[in-house]
Amino acid sequence: MIAIGSSTGGPQALLEVVKKIKSDVRQPIVITQHMPATFTTILAQHLGTASGRQASEGRDGEPLSPGHIYLAPGDYHMTIEGRGSTKVIRLNQNPPESYCRPAVDPMFRSLAACYGDRILGVILTGMGSDGCKGADEIVKVGGTVIAQDEQSSVVWGMPGAVATAGLCEAVIPLDQVSNYINDFVAKGMP
Repeated sequence: MIAIGSSTGGPQALLEVVKKIKSDVRQPIVITQHMPATFTTILAQHLGTASGRQASEGRDGEPLSPGHIYLAPGDYHMTIEGRGSTKVIRLNQNPPESYCRPAVDPMFRSLAACYGDRILGVILTGMGSDGCKGADEIVKVGGTVIAQDEQSSVVWGMPGAVATAGLCEAVIPLDQVSNYINDFVAKGMP
């Protein structure tokens, strides 16, 4: 599973990353971008165009499909629930976390519970510290977390929080994130 969290400056960063992920990366890609409803619908369309993959807002109860990009819809937390080998999306309007809904932390926590060490969590540019608590959960179950570096971030709040908490396997420039994802998958996720 590949999971990405972003906020301020995130839409441009996400487009940069997804357009360079190789077509043989068949894991589902789940994304939480801090953004209001309506805008997430448009962003999902742009992610699909940029990546050449199917991309959509996640729908409650929808099973995850290989290679598909799922974006948390505005005003909903998006989590993943495991049912045997089938994993499905769950949307909720639980209280905001880190002042955000959707927030990265609930998504990351749910993935840690479902996938264990078979997760690559990516934190891109963004204000605040959303994603840090969830990243800690991913690392505790043996998953991997990387963050965008300060120089290439519009705001180094979210990636900086994860990096300074010592949770990152790597802190890298935006233009190297997709290569890291490609290499990680090629080596075989645990």
